[in-house]
Amino acid sequence: MAAPPVAAPLGRLKRRPDFLRVAGSGRKWVTPGLILQAARRGRGDDPVGGPDDPKVASEAVPGAVPGAVPEAVRVGFTVSRKVGNAVARNRARRRLKAAAEDVLPLAAEPGCDYVIIGRSGTLTRQWPALKQDLETALQGLARRRGQERRPKRGAPRGERREQGRREQGSRKRESGRKR
Repeated sequence: MAAPPVAAPLGRLKRRPDFLRVAGSGRKWVTPGLILQAARRGRGDDPVGGPDDPKVASEAVPGAVPGAVPEAVRVGFTVSRKVGNAVARNRARRRLKAAAEDVLPLAAEPGCDYVIIGRSGTLTRQWPALKQDLETALQGLARRRGQERRPKRGAPRGERREQGRREQGSRKRESGRKR
């Protein structure tokens, strides 16, 4: 008899630098009900609850190998004021949490951090459609896993400024020379 697939424990992203790191990775998928951002966690990033977290797989997931530390999936939620007042934002966040608890443990890539961003459609979307949005986003990101982030147009702001100064200096030098 085959054992059922073991779900990875869901950790939480709570600190701003974690959210910024995930957003900076460039991996995102947009659906009508939510936006999903993902980033692979490096070796230095905290596991489930931090570097001193004694939680092991046998405590976190029933049926897991005792003593093994799984690569936890961490998830963070954010809903901006564009969605509505505090009551609406909290309702959207609760819906996203419930969808994540249903979908992520079995469908998420181990060792990844996810940020789920609520949209105005999060409140009005039917429950099966909202869960399907999350599954679709996970599948879309999994298909794009090997692809790197698209390069931005132009140089970053600081580099543009420096580049302009360099060009100005060269123009001044050229204008002083006899042709």
